[in-house]
Amino acid sequence: MEPESYRGDPLVYKTLKTIGVPFEYHEHPPAHTVEEAAKYWEGIDSTHCKNLFFRNHKGNRHYLVILEYTRQLNIHDLEKLLRQGKLTFASPERMMRFLKVLPGSVSPFGLLHDKDNHVHLFIDSSLRQSHHLSFHPNLNTASLVIPTEGFYRYLDHVGNSFEFIDV
Repeated sequence: MEPESYRGDPLVYKTLKTIGVPFEYHEHPPAHTVEEAAKYWEGIDSTHCKNLFFRNHKGNRHYLVILEYTRQLNIHDLEKLLRQGKLTFASPERMMRFLKVLPGSVSPFGLLHDKDNHVHLFIDSSLRQSHHLSFHPNLNTASLVIPTEGFYRYLDHVGNSFEFIDV
């Protein structure tokens, strides 16, 4: 398949090419949750990720949490870690404002649109053991598989702050 026929955010493909991160493209029907998407991952050698977008109680800080898709996140533990008070899922308007994505398409590739590096990432430390990671290309009708080291190169490129946490 030619790059111009890939679904999703063209900026994702352009950026990965520019910074030298190879990827595998896998198209599938719309998948609004990781549980739905899992039906289409058979035969794809990758650690598939769940991406959760939160805001603090004041609405002045935003967090993207990335973890392996079957792992559960205790939001109260995350609240204690951050000391930002109560966290809630960010609204569709905030998803669009900061990441340019719709619900069901949240992805770290949305950070390409966070020009002010407003969003801080928390990455499940268990993902360090993975050879490849997969994410939506800012649209839930495809998945991209990239080498884990390529993901960190991408994060360096976008410049958002991030840290590893134990989920």
